[in-house]
Amino acid sequence: MSTPNKNLNEHEPQDLNSVAEVEDAKLAQIHEKPKSQGRIVFERFVSHKPAMISTIVLIFITVFAFSSIGWGPFPGWWGKSFYQAGAVIDGGKPTLSLLPTWLGGEGFRIGEHPFGQDSVGKDYFALVMNGTQKSIIIGVVVGLVATVLGTVIGAVAGYFRGWVDEILMRITDLFIVIPLLVLAAVLGKMAGASTGSIIILALVLGLVTWTGLARLVRGEILSLREREYVAAAQAMGSKTSRVIFKHLIPNTMGVIIVNATFAIAGAILLESSLSYLGFGVKAPESSLGLLISQYQNAFTTRPWLFWWPGMIIVTIALSVNFLGDGLRDAFDPRQVGKKRRRRAGMFALPTRKEKP
Repeated sequence: MSTPNKNLNEHEPQDLNSVAEVEDAKLAQIHEKPKSQGRIVFERFVSHKPAMISTIVLIFITVFAFSSIGWGPFPGWWGKSFYQAGAVIDGGKPTLSLLPTWLGGEGFRIGEHPFGQDSVGKDYFALVMNGTQKSIIIGVVVGLVATVLGTVIGAVAGYFRGWVDEILMRITDLFIVIPLLVLAAVLGKMAGASTGSIIILALVLGLVTWTGLARLVRGEILSLREREYVAAAQAMGSKTSRVIFKHLIPNTMGVIIVNATFAIAGAILLESSLSYLGFGVKAPESSLGLLISQYQNAFTTRPWLFWWPGMIIVTIALSVNFLGDGLRDAFDPRQVGKKRRRRAGMFALPTRKEKP
């Protein structure tokens, strides 16, 4: 009869060791250094696969466009210029080949004109890279101007409220009522006719695309201005500008950064639309939208003149949108929970009702 007790006593040290290990693990977790908010946001963003892939694609396109033909005083590694015309070879067909011979292709080959040539013999790869540079510059400048303007106007309106809020929001409503494409076309036409600079055009477009962010920032500031730390800063005699820019705006950076990415994508598409309609970038400057507009008549005979800039526009716009989605999920984890619940609801099996 003593055998069971003996076996139980033999297992007691092992059980005690396992319990001790569990307790040690819990104590180690308690004493771990807490992660900062920036670290948490970064880890969430890195775990968002579409956003990471989009980031890599955007970096690749940007580096490739600016390093290939050079920018400003910095020369590029591509030997041909987008200004230089020449003899049209083989009807200007692209010499790029990516299909292996065992699949019926010509093998991997870049050739002299990988994107083909236009009607006067210019290298279309250099033209497309130049247009990509200009479109990226316009998108970034428009995004910065719209973000700064929308943030300041929304923060001031939300903080002061009253008649200041009424005036600023009525101005915002005025810009919203007028169709964006029409307003941008008129101002873009005026800016293009007066200067012809893409920077001036980008500044003008930034002045008409800030309204959405201003409303979002105003809503965030209206809720944040009632917090205790704002009342404490006001009681300590902090200036209004310090309260707004030091305490309120930093707590809305998630909304600002996410909408800045969407503003860049919208700016690139808006510039492409304006250039396609003839109200945006003018020659001798170039952009992806202008290239599509110039060679739209060659869509049936030389489709590569249309497809290359079009594919790059779509790729940049989609990548920026996916990047914005990743930033939104990183700053607001509730968005991830909503998506998971929505997917679970889509694939949930209907339950069978029990008979009474």
